Amino acid sequence: MHVIRLDAATVLLQWAAGGLLFLWFTTRRREVGVGYGWLLRGTYMLLAAGAALLGLQFEVIPLREAASVATAVAALATLVLSILRRKAGVAGQLTEHDRRSERVAAMTGIERGTTVRTGGREYPPILDLVGLALAAVGLVAAALDAGGNALVSLLRVFAGAAFLGAVTDAMLLGHWYLVQPGLPRRHLNELVKALGWVWPIEVAALLLPTGMLSVWSGTVDDGWSGQLGWFWAACAVSTIVLVMVTRAALRERYYSAVMAATGLLYLAILTAFGTDLVARAILAG
Repeated sequence: MHVIRLDAATVLLQWAAGGLLFLWFTTRRREVGVGYGWLLRGTYMLLAAGAALLGLQFEVIPLREAASVATAVAALATLVLSILRRKAGVAGQLTEHDRRSERVAAMTGIERGTTVRTGGREYPPILDLVGLALAAVGLVAAALDAGGNALVSLLRVFAGAAFLGAVTDAMLLGHWYLVQPGLPRRHLNELVKALGWVWPIEVAALLLPTGMLSVWSGTVDDGWSGQLGWFWAACAVSTIVLVMVTRAALRERYYSAVMAATGLLYLAILTAFGTDLVARAILAG
C-alpha cells in the first residue's frame, strides 16, 4: 500500500533546508566563529546540489529541482560572502574574548590585550534564510507531488527537515567546541532543546493516518511481519532518550561534558535518521 514517497532528492533537500535553518538559529547571536558557518554552508551547498542531481537523474519534479539548484547557489554565495568578510570577525566572539582576557588579567596580573577590530562589515546571519526559503519552495512541490493527504504530506516533509537539520547541526556544533573552547555552552543547549521540541511533531506526523499506527495494526505490511514497525518505534524512543541524556550531560560543569554530549549526538543522528527514513521506507512499500 503506497501512502508516502521515499525520494533521495527530497530527503537531501530536506536535510539542507533544516541545516540552514538551525545554522541561522545558532549564528544569529554572533558568538560562534566564522569557520562554523563556512563548514555548514559548504556542507548544505553540497547536499542541495546532490538533491538536484539525483532528482534530474531519476524522478524529475521540475520545481523541486529548480529550488535545489537555487538553494545550492544561495549557499555558495553566502559562503563566498562570509569568507570575504572574515576579517570583521564575529562581534560577540570578540567581545567574549576581551571579557575573558580582562578576567585573566584581573586574577593574574598578566595583560593579554584586547582584540583589534578591523571596522569592516560582518556577515549577516539572516542571509542563510535565503537558501532556506528557496528550499522550502521545492519541498512544497515535493510534498504535493507525493500524493495522499496534502496537509499530512506537507507536515511530514517540513517536520522531517527540521528534525534532520537540528540533530546534524547539534552534532557539528558539539565538535566546534574543540575549535572554539570558550564558546558558551548555551548554544549547544539551545540546539538540543530545539531537537527535543521538534521530535514530537516528527513522530506525530509519521503516526497520522495512513502512518505507522497502520503498520502495527497490520493494515500496512512492512514485509517483516511487523518487526520494522517496532524497529521504528525503538529509533523514535531512543532519539528522545538520547536528547534527555545529552541535556543532562551538558549540566555537568566539566568541559568533557561537551564531548560526551557530542558522542551522544552521534548516536542521536543514527536513531533520528532511522525514525524518519525507516517510516518512509515502510509506508512507501
